Formats: sequence, structure tokens, C-alpha cells
Amino acid sequence: MTINLIAVLVAAVVQFIIGAIWYTPLFGKLWGKIHGFDTLNPEVQAEMQKKMMPLLVWQFVVTVVTTFVFALFIETLAAGWNVYGLAFHLWLGFVVPTQVGAVLFGGTKPEWIVTKIAIMAGGSLACLLAAAFVLSTL
Repeated sequence: MTINLIAVLVAAVVQFIIGAIWYTPLFGKLWGKIHGFDTLNPEVQAEMQKKMMPLLVWQFVVTVVTTFVFALFIETLAAGWNVYGLAFHLWLGFVVPTQVGAVLFGGTKPEWIVTKIAIMAGGSLACLLAAAFVLSTL
């Protein structure tokens, strides 16, 4: 079994870019409203942004780890499956339930629960499908 580590890194970078687009221009204002960032004064927002780099580094590390594990699954994929079907089923069976639990028990205000789950789950599906594409083509 051989895992293409370059493909794993490229897929992780692609997912990171998708996440940046998903949580900034696409859903950034709504995400900020869900978390109350829109009510903070500009100085507090600027200070929070300065502290983001270590969090982004950790996010990238875990994205590389999950992408590597996804590549392991693809490598051992049964002949009847395709990578996009695998991505969808991993998303549906593992990612969505984990995200639902995190939102339900993570202090999200009740009026934002469905919206937050939809944003998180949608972004995760987009990332997994992109990873499937990269891992299956490189």
C-alpha cells in the first residue's frame, strides 16, 4: 500500500482554501453573527484575528491527518465503490454526527442550531469531495 504524500498535502491545502472561502466570503457574516462576533467592537475583533494563527496551524495539521486517513480508505477501497461515494458516506456516517453533537452540546443558541449545522456540514462535504478529487487524480 502506497499513499501519495504530495497528493495528501495538496488535498489538505485545497480543503484549507475551501474552508477559508466557506467561512469568510460565503458565510463569514452569518458565522460571525451566530458567534456574536458582530457585536464586538473593532479593537476586540482585531485582537481576536491576531490570535488566529496558532488555531489555523492546528486546523491545518488535523486536516492533513484526516486527509491521510481518507487516502488510506481510498487505497483499500473495494472495487464497487468510487472515491466520491466513499467521501459522502464518511461524511454522512462520521462527520455529520460529530458536528451535530458538537453544535448541540457546544453552547450554540437554539435559534442557530440548524443554521450552524448546515454551514458546518456543507463545508465539510465540500472539503471531502475536493479531497476525493485531488487524491484520486494525483
